[in-house]
Amino acid sequence: MKKQFQIIVAFLLLLFIASCSSENPIPKTTYATTVTNPTLITVPQTQNQTFRYLALGDSYTIGQSVCETCRFPEQLKKNLSNLNPNNAYPLKLIAQTGWTTTNLISAIDLQNPSSDYDLVTLLIGVNNQYQNKPFSVYEKEFPELLTKAIAFAKGDKANVIVVSIPDYAHTPFGQGSGNQSRISMEIDSYNAYAKKYCTDNNIEFINITDITRQGLTNTNLVAQDGLHPSELAYSLFVERILPKAAAAIQK
Repeated sequence: MKKQFQIIVAFLLLLFIASCSSENPIPKTTYATTVTNPTLITVPQTQNQTFRYLALGDSYTIGQSVCETCRFPEQLKKNLSNLNPNNAYPLKLIAQTGWTTTNLISAIDLQNPSSDYDLVTLLIGVNNQYQNKPFSVYEKEFPELLTKAIAFAKGDKANVIVVSIPDYAHTPFGQGSGNQSRISMEIDSYNAYAKKYCTDNNIEFINITDITRQGLTNTNLVAQDGLHPSELAYSLFVERILPKAAAAIQK
């Protein structure tokens, strides 16, 4: 009899526990989803001011094989205007396909631009490499070009941005050369020199070379000529340049 009573009590206890469990289930663990917003660039909303932009370079600046508004200086100008539509951003280009540092210096001396630019960009050197010029030429003339760029930028190095040289080894043209490894290695040498010089002299250096090294896996980054960057590639350049450019002209 005692044993039967114990069995009944145990059975009732189990029913009570089951009932409590169903009425108050253990809450499920939830995980918050974090949404990362893109970095927003904000600038003071001044009105009716003019910020002048000078772009120095070669085919990568003039935008060989893309439309005039597709090249990176024009896209940069448009993005700066979008940040503050109340102002004007006139752009002057001194650039041409095939130019080496020597050619660019000659063109600058011929055109003799003024010294009141709020922003100056410099992208030069690929043709020194492509035309097998001695590296010593770049070592001598790149600093000369930067000195000129600073003079054009009101003498303020904070208004100057150097953009790294794209790597054309990662294009159909570069692949057809049979010298892809050498091209990339030499481009690295040019960029390393330019970056160190800029770092030592407190000048902004923006690396975009890695973007162009995706040209074989993402063919949309290469223009129809199979060599130069496309409008999309230039837009990716501008994403990196824009924050520094906005800071330069609004300081």
